[in-house]
Amino acid sequence: MPKMKTKSAAKKRFSMTASGKVKAGQAGKRHGMIKRTTKFIRDARGTTILSDADAKIVKKYMPYAR
Repeated sequence: MPKMKTKSAAKKRFSMTASGKVKAGQAGKRHGMIKRTTKFIRDARGTTILSDADAKIVKKYMPYAR
């Protein structure tokens, strides 16, 4: 059987933690920061862990990630 391919878009946007959770960048920070509140910008720093429902979808695209 040939190996399954990892989706290139998924490997660029997501990474896995050691415990198998999916890590992603915060949404909503590409542009339009003037209209965002300071609290939103502060809370959206760094990365976040996806919910179980979203992680289930992403893991289909990354078959060989942990």
